[in-house]
Amino acid sequence: MNIRPFRTLLFGFALLAMSSAAFAQVGLMITIAPPPLPIYEQPICPEEGYIWTPGFWAYDSDVDDYYWVAGTWVPAPEVGFLWTPPYWAWGGDRYVFYEGYWGPLVGFYGGINYDFGYFGVGYEGGRWDNGRFFYNSAVNNVDVRMIHNVYKTSVQVRTETRVSYNGGPGGLNARPTPQEEAAARERHLPPVPVQTQHMQQARSSPQQRASVNKGKPEIAATPKPGAYRDRGVVQAKAPGGTYNPPANRGGTGNQVRENTAGGRSDNARPENNAAAPGGSTSYSHVRELPPNQRPPAPSSGDPKQDKKYQQQQEKLYAQQQKERDKVAQQQQREDQRLTQQRNDQARQQVEQRHQQQTQELQQRHQQQQMQLQQRQAPRQQAEPSRKPPN
Repeated sequence: MNIRPFRTLLFGFALLAMSSAAFAQVGLMITIAPPPLPIYEQPICPEEGYIWTPGFWAYDSDVDDYYWVAGTWVPAPEVGFLWTPPYWAWGGDRYVFYEGYWGPLVGFYGGINYDFGYFGVGYEGGRWDNGRFFYNSAVNNVDVRMIHNVYKTSVQVRTETRVSYNGGPGGLNARPTPQEEAAARERHLPPVPVQTQHMQQARSSPQQRASVNKGKPEIAATPKPGAYRDRGVVQAKAPGGTYNPPANRGGTGNQVRENTAGGRSDNARPENNAAAPGGSTSYSHVRELPPNQRPPAPSSGDPKQDKKYQQQQEKLYAQQQKERDKVAQQQQREDQRLTQQRNDQARQQVEQRHQQQTQELQQRHQQQQMQLQQRQAPRQQAEPSRKPPN
């Protein structure tokens, strides 16, 4: 498998991505707890270099329902990087969602037992050694005839609970360890594009919604991101507990946006945001986003290539700025119409849509920047040998 490491040429872009909300708090705050984690088996690892990312419950404000994002194997974005899963946490009066991220260390993920190496603290499913990922066959489904870099170490699971959130009524009482707090200060990357697409596919599938599958999703795991129709998909064996549908299913009062002016409760994250990567803010309107920063000038040592790269960067910058202006103007017009209507329910719906729209635009622009930096990486640096060492 070809893993493209980021080099010093891309450091400026990496810093921009590090401040992203894409791997920190999303800002959704839901009054209803997510369902228990379903019971399912892990599909076989497709090839060397793929790392398991467990399934989780996400929330779709358009249909006011949780939906299951299938667990899947994802190629690591960099040699040495591991995945910290997303999680839900009680924020005093709402459940807050924190998105997963890639980094050299596994951070805090709420103490949630996601199985397959993610048993609440750290990751027991494998490790990096001399540029190769070695799999713990005791907790991973690996074909040793195809993948030889394996070891077997038994793991003592601390808890068998299927609870999918931290804190609050019935939630887990876990706090970050010093190691997890240190991980929060390391360099991070947000979910890679294939993970975002994988999540969007789950969101668009009614069968993945909790109200439809009653906590037992038809597709609990896939062999690769987006492979929801692959013959290797895995169905949940059983729900992780009793599914209790909310009484106000279909209503619009279930979620509120985070107060971006600093009114958020200090206990919105169990570790008081100590483990919030990047310490970023959730924005409810495009006009509230920080100014779009121009990319640093490339310095690969090849003036001709640097000029080409600079033109590509400027073109992307102009496209993103144009999109930001367009969406900001649209949101402003809608807000002005609402002030005349005096309809609280409609106002809340529009505010929710604006926040989601803003978050998606911000994440999309960051992904575009990362894709560009990968294409611009010097070939001799970004193209390691595909042939694994003996």
